[in-house]
Amino acid sequence: MTISPDKVKQPTPAVIPDHAPLSPSEERTWAMLAHLCVVVNLVTGFLGPIAALVIFLIFKDRSRYVAYQSLQSLVLQLICWVGGGAIIGGIWAITGILSAILVGLLLIPVAIMVSIIFGILPIIAVVYGVIAAIQCDEGKDFRYWLIGDWVRGTYEN
Repeated sequence: MTISPDKVKQPTPAVIPDHAPLSPSEERTWAMLAHLCVVVNLVTGFLGPIAALVIFLIFKDRSRYVAYQSLQSLVLQLICWVGGGAIIGGIWAITGILSAILVGLLLIPVAIMVSIIFGILPIIAVVYGVIAAIQCDEGKDFRYWLIGDWVRGTYEN
């Protein structure tokens, strides 16, 4: 006995919208999490910007608010964590190279001061990120100083 294809009921595929807009509550939650990605750096040292980038890429078409907030978080972390670390590493590399000709020994106090100054940047970034997360959770449009307007101008173009 064969069953004709007409008699077999085909399952209807579930329709899941890929780019359904987020509710205001979901927007606040994801924006808050994007800013809290800076805390991930305390454990891993470098995964915070990647987490903010992932949030941006997932939600950029679903919410301009989440996209803007996650992009701000990404830029802040790149400046404070990656940039600060690169400057500290560079100054110590220069000091180490110049130590071979004894001039670098005079640069050690300078390298220590630069390390202290740029070592404070990640702490500032964590505090600023937590403040941003709290304000986003309250539904406010948070802007980082100097970064917020630049990101908004770049993102809107």
